Amino acid sequence: MQKQEILQTYFGYSDFRPGQELLIDSILSGRDVLGIMPTGAGKSICYQVPALMLPGITVVISPLISLMKDQVQALNQAGIHAAYINSSLTEGQIQKAMEYAMGGRYKIIYVAPERLETWDFICFAQRARISMVAVDEAHCISQWGQDFRPSYLKIVSFIKRLNARPVIGAFTATATGQVKEDIIAVLGLRTPQLLISGFDRQNLYFGVETPKNKLSYVIQYIESHVGDSGIVYCATRKNVEKVHEALLARGIPAARYHAGLSAQERSENQEDFIYDRKPVIVATNAFGMGIDKSNVRFVLHFNMPQSMENYYQEAGRAGRDGAESECIMLFSGQDVAVNRYLLDNKAPNEELEPEENELVRERDSQRLQSMVNYAGSTSCLRKYILEYFGEYGMQRCENCSVCRGEYEEQDCTQEARQIVTCILELRQRFGINVVAGTLHGDRRSKLLELGADRCPTYGALQNLSEDRIKLIIRELEQREYLEATLDKYAILKVCGKAQGLLDGSDTVILRWARESENAAAKPRKTRKSDVLNHRGLELFEALKKQRLELAREAGVPPYMVFSDKTLIEMCIYLPFDRAEMLKISGVGERKYDRYGEAFLTAVREFTQGRKEKTYFGELGTAQAVIELAGARPSEKSVGRRGRGRANR
Repeated sequence: MQKQEILQTYFGYSDFRPGQELLIDSILSGRDVLGIMPTGAGKSICYQVPALMLPGITVVISPLISLMKDQVQALNQAGIHAAYINSSLTEGQIQKAMEYAMGGRYKIIYVAPERLETWDFICFAQRARISMVAVDEAHCISQWGQDFRPSYLKIVSFIKRLNARPVIGAFTATATGQVKEDIIAVLGLRTPQLLISGFDRQNLYFGVETPKNKLSYVIQYIESHVGDSGIVYCATRKNVEKVHEALLARGIPAARYHAGLSAQERSENQEDFIYDRKPVIVATNAFGMGIDKSNVRFVLHFNMPQSMENYYQEAGRAGRDGAESECIMLFSGQDVAVNRYLLDNKAPNEELEPEENELVRERDSQRLQSMVNYAGSTSCLRKYILEYFGEYGMQRCENCSVCRGEYEEQDCTQEARQIVTCILELRQRFGINVVAGTLHGDRRSKLLELGADRCPTYGALQNLSEDRIKLIIRELEQREYLEATLDKYAILKVCGKAQGLLDGSDTVILRWARESENAAAKPRKTRKSDVLNHRGLELFEALKKQRLELAREAGVPPYMVFSDKTLIEMCIYLPFDRAEMLKISGVGERKYDRYGEAFLTAVREFTQGRKEKTYFGELGTAQAVIELAGARPSEKSVGRRGRGRANR
């Protein structure tokens, strides 16, 4: 079976996404590959398709049990036999899985990196024909990455123990230039085919909000998005409990997830979310890496994450089906203090030397500063994210809170000059809190003890709030007039460029967002109601009900049957027979054999066998809206990958 036929038969799509064929062809020719592709670009297709074409077994190394289960479950739903081997199985089950793989029943085996050192698995791997080793979440192998896992280093010795070196594929969604080079070097990739397909996910709206009451904002937002599935990330367990209790008090069905809960409760809460029994989950960053729920419509960050890598990975769990979704971070100055405390109290990595741990700590501090700059950015947020990952060119995306917001420009040159002067008067010995407090004229005891009230600039900016002063300071850091030390004190220093402010040759024009009382309730995204008329929406609900029944019978999450995007296309095209159903995006032959007839029956019964108009405007217009809202395919699951006709 050729690659195009595999794509159509098992995954339900006629075209590959950009870059996928390049990696697939390279693997099939025996060349190592490194794919750096954003969530939604279809990384898993790049090793799953060649795995079915190569003569031997493909071993996929994955960091989490939940991630393996989701991938294997999705493959089996598509009609592909696969298995995972991890600590959740009994020894008997593990032996049976390896026997089936040796016998040719399983072409793809998912394993945790820790499993690579066990005697049984090494014996299996040395006897079996391993054609490919695919390393998922490959950034975990780099000690300079945001999620270094020492267990990933076991991959190197495992490959060396094999009788014949297989082709190696490494895949990740987030990697800076240094992490990319580290992956290549540590894994020993041989002249790899490199694909960096771009980090931009156009279906995601990015926003930063600074509400006076974060909890009220979250409640208002979720109540204005009834029926949508979403994640609320919090920095601490305490905040998870606070937000969760507040949602329950408002009658919002929400689950919670953090390390303080028992393993059983975490598992039950996760399943409630995945199976849509509770559409909202409040969690720490311990949640999500193994979650491939395609219909997450929003990700709210109650607190600022510690790095752009973490933020983009967590925010990227929205809109995996390609539909328009929102990623909103709620920011306050307290977030910076909390994150600095967490970094300062982070245990050193025992696998690293003291000097290396110090370098890691400095890099963590730099990453945190990048997030602070993002939170205070008055230019396009998507541009900021893309430039962080090394992509340049975009100026405005028109799909973030800055580009869509109402702003007013203000000449802040005088304020900037006062800030620089104050830092110099304080002999460049203090951080942002002391500087802002001094300029505001605060009377708190610490400032008086330091003698801040004797500075000529004390109270010079008393007409501004301390938060506004801090925002100006952050902007001056971004523009390289100031810099903060990388230790836990983050002491502000004046850069040489600041001389232009002091002598009057430079001006600082800043853009400030106008306040909006109902920012949380503003509709921003394309909804199915923008495409389907009342009849189409009725059919959509009928198909959702059919999907839920089939999912319960199969014991799988509803999105694993068909995505929302696929159901919307069914509502538009009204397939009455097998040939028409197979033209629907996301319906492959194997999925049709399992579920197709049930949905055909539902469509025929609803329409009584007559074609009717279920959408607004012309057919081409409706399809174009769906493509624009759903052009980005799911990253990790099969059977949900879009054709990618838009944005090619």
